[in-house]
Amino acid sequence: MAPFDETLLDDEGRRRAVDPSDLLRALAGAGAQVRRALTLAEETDLTRVAGGERPRAVHVAAVGGAESVSTVLDLLVSRSGPVLLTCDGSGPLPGWVGALDLVIAISLSGRAEGPVRQVREAARRGAHVLTIGAPDSPLAAAAAGARGVHLPMDLGVGHSRAALWGMAARAVLAASACGIVDVRASVLAAVADRLDEQAERFRPDAEYFVNPAKTLAVELSALAPVVLGDGPVTGVAARRTSAMLARTARTPATWGRLPDAAAQVVACLSGPYADAGTAPDGGRDIFADPYLDGPVGPRLGLLFLRDPVPTPEDDAGELERHNTAQSVADHATASGVRVIEHVAGPGHDLERLAELVALTDFASAYLAIGHGLDPACTPGISDLHLPQKAPE
Repeated sequence: MAPFDETLLDDEGRRRAVDPSDLLRALAGAGAQVRRALTLAEETDLTRVAGGERPRAVHVAAVGGAESVSTVLDLLVSRSGPVLLTCDGSGPLPGWVGALDLVIAISLSGRAEGPVRQVREAARRGAHVLTIGAPDSPLAAAAAGARGVHLPMDLGVGHSRAALWGMAARAVLAASACGIVDVRASVLAAVADRLDEQAERFRPDAEYFVNPAKTLAVELSALAPVVLGDGPVTGVAARRTSAMLARTARTPATWGRLPDAAAQVVACLSGPYADAGTAPDGGRDIFADPYLDGPVGPRLGLLFLRDPVPTPEDDAGELERHNTAQSVADHATASGVRVIEHVAGPGHDLERLAELVALTDFASAYLAIGHGLDPACTPGISDLHLPQKAPE
């Protein structure tokens, strides 16, 4: 991989040459995607989803960039939803899915083989079906065959990695209409506003020293990152960040969520990558001999995504969550590991999630650009033996 060149981030001409499909512009349109979803919901009879009744259980079929939508739905359902929700877009439709259940299938192109196959099987079993994807696609046709509801996606979005919030907003609105979750349109309007605010902060013409996403990209360029969320919301953001770093910036990153991941993260702090090539003060050891000491390895870094500090009015669980997270951060700092913290502002779960995801989505794109890599393409994918696109 080419060395990171931060001058690429502020040079418009060179940046556009590296990012010819303009993934940054697509990411900046996330707020507009949510507003289009709200408009579509007003024009669509969403009470048709699941026959106007709350389903017994929900199965989400999504792969690739659309898979993040399933984690958003799972977050909302696990926090307050009254139904069981499962997620798997590549395997067979679970055997328990029947006439009382809802299958939500998501594919931006509408041609992902797994979701289309599962919708067709759901139709044979008499299950309710909701699909989200391109109009006039195999997925839309499968929904029609199942007498389900299809919510079309705009064709100009481009890549599914940049279409998360358009797909998620449609899924959340439909799920709310049939009683799976309780998220009002006003919440999604606030999410759109938060996404617009973040896009303004992270815009390409803002120089890296005043642009938090560019600054984060510069910091990550020298690290082997562990992405950690301090709770359910930030855990979803950490998972999305790990996927975006891998697919967009070609940077491997592990992720975890507290408290479950506390032990494995702390264990890594005393491992071989924690102090690779570092001086006692935590900086790079300029006196290290590459012949005697071996090549300098990547330095472990902790990207910590955190919820707001609890207030006295919050319950004891929130305070315990904060204290656990702070102890992990303090231990990492004491171990000489670089800790990068980003704290979400207050608001609904979806607002906080949107704020953190926007930051790391933009940072992943800037990290790829700084290395001279097109953030929208993934070389080698076409050479793999992957499932074929669904037939028309």
